[in-house]
Amino acid sequence: RGAIAKVVTRFPPEPNGYLHVGHAKAICLNFGLARDYGGDVHLRLDDTNPTKEDERYAAAIEEDVRWLAPVPWTGDVRHASDYFEAMYDLALALVEAGEAYVDSQPAEEMRRTRGTLQTPGVDSPYRNRTVDENRDLFLAMRRGDLDDGTAVLRAKIDMASPNLNLRDPTLYRIIKATPHPRTGDAWPVYPMYDFAHAVSDAVEGVTHSLCTLEFQDHRPLYDWVVDRYLRYLSNKGRRRRRNDDGGDGSGDDDDRGDDGDDDGSESSSSSSGSSSSGSSSSGSS
Repeated sequence: RGAIAKVVTRFPPEPNGYLHVGHAKAICLNFGLARDYGGDVHLRLDDTNPTKEDERYAAAIEEDVRWLAPVPWTGDVRHASDYFEAMYDLALALVEAGEAYVDSQPAEEMRRTRGTLQTPGVDSPYRNRTVDENRDLFLAMRRGDLDDGTAVLRAKIDMASPNLNLRDPTLYRIIKATPHPRTGDAWPVYPMYDFAHAVSDAVEGVTHSLCTLEFQDHRPLYDWVVDRYLRYLSNKGRRRRRNDDGGDGSGDDDDRGDDGDDDGSESSSSSSGSSSSGSSSSGSS
């Protein structure tokens, strides 16, 4: 009805194995809707974990999609790694806004203190590190100064949330031992799927992020990430305009925006704010 100029869907499997029946459903859904509404559909490989990915899986995915999809994908094959800089910039902005922190707990301790469906989680002892401490540590992670497993970047959301996905989810982890198939050793840190997926959708202008019911609990985190990314872009544009007008942009370094304290069946969400509900995954995890 004029709210969306063109429907844009996506199929974002991880190249860590061959496609299965769940992927087939996601292919038919995402490619079929793009065909029915005269829209675009992106094939994007979520290559965020070099320890599990292989080029033979990527090639097999492309071959299977060509065979099964009712229409060709739009443009070239996309990769989450195409947007690593954008993801890192957002993560750093979240740190500087006090919405993310570096956690130095062992992985098993993080799992233990996450809580259950019946009990709330327990705050990390590192949750209240200062912004400067977190920034220095995250920059150290980016430089490769810290070893695998010694630190992660977590979103600071709500350890008592009834949705376990919102209990300070991990956004970045360190992976230095395995080179990335496309970026080599350029990145010693990699984004987690839920973070990378949301940012990739936003960068690509995906209007309908379709999913199946098993992923619906991921939708609030998807929306949280997309919201922060759009605010980040808005504030970045505001600073650029002020600089162009002769100002120095001072006092404009809070990437949370003016409202920074705000917090199935197949469903859809728009990374551009035109529709929402459902979950961030495609049935491909």
